[in-house]
Amino acid sequence: MRVTLADDSTLLREGLVRLLAEEGHDVVAAVGDAEALLATVERDRPDVAVVDVRMPPTHSDEGLRAALEIRRRWPGVGVLVLSQYVERRYATELLTGDPAGVGYLLKDRVVEIDEFLDALDRVGARGTAFDPEVVRQLLARSTHTDPLARLTPREHDVLREMAQGHTNAAIGRRLFVSTSAVEKHVNAIFDKLGLPGSGGDYSRRVLAVLRYLDS
Repeated sequence: MRVTLADDSTLLREGLVRLLAEEGHDVVAAVGDAEALLATVERDRPDVAVVDVRMPPTHSDEGLRAALEIRRRWPGVGVLVLSQYVERRYATELLTGDPAGVGYLLKDRVVEIDEFLDALDRVGARGTAFDPEVVRQLLARSTHTDPLARLTPREHDVLREMAQGHTNAAIGRRLFVSTSAVEKHVNAIFDKLGLPGSGGDYSRRVLAVLRYLDS
């Protein structure tokens, strides 16, 4: 996989370069600011851009705005966002278009090497990958007329795993239930949330759930 890295921390950036190279990935560029990120994505068109949210000059949201610009201008480039904190508005904004090839991880997750590499692979394969804490906070946003109250505890578990970007088969393994049982729970979730359950497209399913929860 061809990867571009953008993080203002030289230590983290170089560590990721070494890790990805050891895993057989081709790091086509490693930069420290959003302007350089956009320039290298335009030039190199990597498979995935790994982007820190806060970069120079203001260290606020430059990286996230660059990630959104990448999604707009080069939709074929996957984006895996790294953040120190859960930026709920930005996480939702990333999902307002086609979520295929989008991920959002907290930086603490990067030290869990297998989880980081799994997220990178999913984003590169046009799937989704969301940190469990990001999903938890997104799911907790609605406090009044909350249709989630209609879900059973098991359906809550399935929805949480689904929003992280796991397939039905993976959810079954993680929850120790059959794939057919997961499919029944997914259909029940869509019925209770008033969302279409047809089509079978996993990424669109995640987008529909998170769009609804953000309304």
